[in-house]
Amino acid sequence: MKPRPHFRRLAVAAVVVAGALAVSGLPAAASTATQAATHSLSSTGAGAAATACATSRPRNGTILYAGITGGLGRLTIKNRPDQDGVVVLVRGRSKAIGVYVRARATTTVGNIKDGTYTIYFTTGSSFSVCQGRFTRGASYWRVNDRATFVAPPQYTIATLTLYAVSGGNAPSTQINPSGFPVP
Repeated sequence: MKPRPHFRRLAVAAVVVAGALAVSGLPAAASTATQAATHSLSSTGAGAAATACATSRPRNGTILYAGITGGLGRLTIKNRPDQDGVVVLVRGRSKAIGVYVRARATTTVGNIKDGTYTIYFTTGSSFSVCQGRFTRGASYWRVNDRATFVAPPQYTIATLTLYAVSGGNAPSTQINPSGFPVP
């Protein structure tokens, strides 16, 4: 029996300025391959033993962390026009997936295993690859409702929008940077 998509919508609620998030169901499409993570470090000074964290702007859709994968779930992320973002899904106490989304860009993450996830996101500029954080203008958010991805024969396809949208249905709360699960 061929798996079929499960369309899911969360209760409607308003969201705040810097980190709004909307979740809605999308029609199924061909599976999306998860991209490999890219990391880079740079050395400072000639012969220096110390290694400094490099800041970079990873490519859109770069997977920063992939700890729990192997499902049919898909998540499309649409980012705001003025800042890059990182979205992290946490299942239980385990980081599942972290993905980088450039400003004014959309990316789709596949291979999301069935289960219930807490969604965190951060926006900012000058991303530090070794700290897994933005170093300028960062704000940190947690989506109040959990997202559930169902197991076959159905599967979940969801969309997250990292800015306020009319009819947004996933309220978020600004959190302390120490509460953000670094990818």
